[in-house]
Amino acid sequence: MIRLVWSQFGIAFSALLPLVNPLGSALVFYGLIGAAPPEVYRRLARRIAINTVLFLLVIELIGAALLSFFGVSLPIMEVAGGLVLAAMGWSLLNQQGADAHQQEKEDRAPASDIDKLFQQTFYPLTFPITAGPGCIVIMLTLSAHASTHRLIPDLFAHLGVFIAIIVLCVLVYFAYAYAPLITRKISPQTANGIVRIIAFLLLCIGVQIAWNGVSSLVLTLMKHS
Repeated sequence: MIRLVWSQFGIAFSALLPLVNPLGSALVFYGLIGAAPPEVYRRLARRIAINTVLFLLVIELIGAALLSFFGVSLPIMEVAGGLVLAAMGWSLLNQQGADAHQQEKEDRAPASDIDKLFQQTFYPLTFPITAGPGCIVIMLTLSAHASTHRLIPDLFAHLGVFIAIIVLCVLVYFAYAYAPLITRKISPQTANGIVRIIAFLLLCIGVQIAWNGVSSLVLTLMKHS
C-alpha cells in the first residue's frame, strides 16, 4: 500500500508541477501585486497556498460530480477557463513594467490597495493564476485513475494525491512569500522581461486550453452530424 501511495504521489506531483509552476507563477504574482510590505506577501502566500490545497482537494474528491450536477462538460470548462487565462495574460503583457528594485516604496503601499488584494486571494490569485483550468482537468483525471471502487486501495491512492498537493502548495507558499526577494536577485530589465515572457506563456496556455475545448466540441458535433 505504501508503494501505491508513492506511485500516486509521483504521478500527481509530476503532472501538476508544470501547470502550477511555483517559480514562474511567483513572477506573475509579483507583477500583479507590485509594491507591498513583505508581511503582506507572506500573508497572501499563506492564504493562496491554503486556498489551493482546499480547491484542488475539492476538485479531486467531488469535481466530476460537481460538473455533472451543473451540467457543465469538460470541453466547455476548458473553453471558458482558457479564455479567462488568455485575458489575464494579455492584460499582464500590456501593463506598465514594474520596477524590480522598489523596496523603498513597499512600506508606502496604500491600505485600501492592500485590503483589495486580500479580497482577491481566491479569484484571481488562487484560480486561475495558481491553479487554472488545466489543474482541474488533471485533478479530474487523477481522481478517475485513483478510484478503483475498492475502499482500502482507493484511500491510499487518494492519500498519495493529497500528499502531492500539500508538497506542491508548500512550494507555492515559499515562492510567493519571497517573490520580491526572488525578483530582486535579477536586474529590473531582466525581471520585467521574464514577467513579459511568463505573461505571453500564460496567454498561450489559455489559448491552448480553449483550443482543446473547442476541438473536443467540434469532434462531438461532427459525430452527431
